[in-house]
Amino acid sequence: MKLTPDDQIAFRIIELNQEHQDLHYIIDHLSEETHPDQLRIRRLKKRRLFIKDQISHLKSNLIPDIDA
Repeated sequence: MKLTPDDQIAFRIIELNQEHQDLHYIIDHLSEETHPDQLRIRRLKKRRLFIKDQISHLKSNLIPDIDA
């Protein structure tokens, strides 16, 4: 079964959403530690933000261009 380009983008969005949720979970648990590693948390937050931007970009690619 061959996926269309839109299906591939949608599948990638699902993967990125899962990774975003995983990072959110990890960040929450690291933040609850007695002495959290702030550098690690900061890096994970940057990664999470990068993923969020990728998701937004991919979602915008799914919207068809409309000629005015």
